[in-house]
Amino acid sequence: MNTDLIFDNTEIAFSLKSDSELERAYFLFKMISIEPLVKIGTAATNFAIKANLPIEGLIRSTVFDHFCGGVNEEDCLTVIDNMYSKGVSSVLDYSVEGKDNEKEFDAARDKILKIIDFAKAIDAIPIAVFKPSGFGRFYLYEKIGKGVLLNENEQDEWDRVIDRFDIVCKKAKANDVAVLIDAEESWMQDAADTLITQLMQKYNTEKPIVYNTLQMYRHDRLAFLEKEHQKAKAGNYFLGFKLVRGAYMEKENERADKMGYKSPICASKFATDQNFNNALYYIMDHLDCMSLFAGTHNEDSSYLLMQFMEAKSLKNNDPRIWFGQLYGMSDHISFNLANKGYNVAKYVPFGPVKDVMPYLIRRAEENTSVSGQTGRELALLKKEKKRRKV
Repeated sequence: MNTDLIFDNTEIAFSLKSDSELERAYFLFKMISIEPLVKIGTAATNFAIKANLPIEGLIRSTVFDHFCGGVNEEDCLTVIDNMYSKGVSSVLDYSVEGKDNEKEFDAARDKILKIIDFAKAIDAIPIAVFKPSGFGRFYLYEKIGKGVLLNENEQDEWDRVIDRFDIVCKKAKANDVAVLIDAEESWMQDAADTLITQLMQKYNTEKPIVYNTLQMYRHDRLAFLEKEHQKAKAGNYFLGFKLVRGAYMEKENERADKMGYKSPICASKFATDQNFNNALYYIMDHLDCMSLFAGTHNEDSSYLLMQFMEAKSLKNNDPRIWFGQLYGMSDHISFNLANKGYNVAKYVPFGPVKDVMPYLIRRAEENTSVSGQTGRELALLKKEKKRRKV
């Protein structure tokens, strides 16, 4: 296959970065690679924000501008246009976390509706996304997942959660915009999965509009995928899935250990990789009724998906298959894939600087803990600096 190790091409990978942006990226990943520094920086940043110290400008000009598109949708347009000039689309991700009241949930719904309007008007934004906990209290999902009956007030509250999901998916269908619904912690996911399946049945009648997310570090997700496929065949509707490895591993393992149940997380990184690749293979084998958004920073899985596509004689831009990475990371995957004509989208987080800090802190911690990720970013940035003689 003519992949030719395309991800090693740093000229294409960093073509949008100025010399100063290249230096900033190198500096940031160098800092992130030092675990004690990340812990100290996280604690200091949290303190500074709570104490209302004037650090927003510093955050904005460094970590925020590297990992986020802007403070609102309009602010992201330059980033969106620049990436699209290289064939990379954008998924605007409203990354405000930890809100837990009705007013905030309604505001999040309205924000996603606005993004769908954006997506309808701008070719560079083909997909919308939201998190279940952005539309309703985590506690409700958890209680429903346990099979505990809601009281009357809680049932009214849950009905409003269902309504928010439905309003967004209905608008997505009307505007022919795919909507990805992110996965979260396992102890709230059952309720979200049930709701998303109902929305697929309702809105995926001609093609996938509603996509669920499978975190493949969970050892039960491949079986879940197969069951969803059987339901879809019986109900004559389409399936859309975003595949990721997962983002809550330490939290999942700690909770399982504390509460004395078997962790839902695969026993090893190797088992997770196998699980992810098996899910890729399964979806690629059933493209007659499934579409895929492969959210991965893993080069081997990306090459594998390219090989699957070639083996099935699919065009690089087959509309049923998307590759996705996070803005500010793995440009060597995103831009080199786009250069070869594949469908690629970057998740572009946005929101007020203070409100997006929990997201940014998680990004830094994930980069520190993912074996090899930060080292690979640094090596490629160093290679490009050398090529440019920066």
